[in-house]
Amino acid sequence: MFGADASVFAAVFVALYAAHEVGDHWAQRSAEALGKGGPGWRGRWLCARHVMTLAAGKAAALGLAAVVLGLPLNVWAVLAALTVDGISHYWADRRTTLMRLARWVGKGEFAALGDGAAAPAGTGAYALDQSWHIGWLFVAALIACLGVG
Repeated sequence: MFGADASVFAAVFVALYAAHEVGDHWAQRSAEALGKGGPGWRGRWLCARHVMTLAAGKAAALGLAAVVLGLPLNVWAVLAALTVDGISHYWADRRTTLMRLARWVGKGEFAALGDGAAAPAGTGAYALDQSWHIGWLFVAALIACLGVG
């Protein structure tokens, strides 16, 4: 069950990371980027739609990598990995949750750095958001490798 080849893990992580970068920055609709942290059902729906699109892109990247590189991935492990990643992504992208965590661990001042309206990708909140996502990509890659011998 454990002990997957490190090269399989590396390929899985790279595929997830590349799909994350494209999905979080190019595939995400403007309405999702601007509204996914908003209140009520509209904000929740925009966030869920973004996460579903992102998960589809990650699944496609993993599928392509598996075929081209001959990766012996278990479909159930991949589904579990994408589910864990999707939940963590949704949780962070609702924004208030990640900001509460940042304040709780003493990163509130860093999270507040920069003008989100002028440079949303250059703020402390953005850096914390992306590092959160990448950390969970690592966990997802480990999960996706379960059952690979």
